[in-house]
Amino acid sequence: MKRIDALRIIAAQTSDLPVVVTCAASSRELAAVADRPNHLYLLDAMGLAGSVATGIALGIADTEVPKVVAIEGDGSLLMNPNVLATGGFLRPSKLVMVLLDNGVYGATANLPTYGSRIDLGELADAAGWTVRRAADPEELAARLAEVLSLEGPVFLHVRIAVGNATDAPKLLQNPVILGRRFQDWLASRSAEEAVR
Repeated sequence: MKRIDALRIIAAQTSDLPVVVTCAASSRELAAVADRPNHLYLLDAMGLAGSVATGIALGIADTEVPKVVAIEGDGSLLMNPNVLATGGFLRPSKLVMVLLDNGVYGATANLPTYGSRIDLGELADAAGWTVRRAADPEELAARLAEVLSLEGPVFLHVRIAVGNATDAPKLLQNPVILGRRFQDWLASRSAEEAVR
């Protein structure tokens, strides 16, 4: 399963949830699959999807917004592994992190990450996250539905094949505009949930 295949499955199950996605190919490919206002693309912010999603999860703790989903890559997570300890310590109940792990840095000629030899799901487990795993499309669809119903923090470790989609266009929108679009969506979603 390639990253873009995994992103199609994730997009299908998260159309009404805030989704924070890491930089580079992950953001471009998710935007190519479904560019939605509930997607916050962290352009040029490698390693911060988990941290931003943790902050959002803490901020929505007392709202009816059910979950926030962070989409990370193994290289990105390894830029900021302390997010695992932070999530395990703070225990945000609405936090789900999906790790798309191909074992390489896709933007740098597929040089191997530590994830090629270290099980990042075991690191999350040691830090106190509930961990689930998936390695094919059917398993991903089932495990994602499961983790979205569990109390967080939850870590879904997804093994994917090496390779970027060749036809995903660059995101040319201003990151400030994309951030405002996401913020407006989240505020409207919180308001909708409050009146239900």
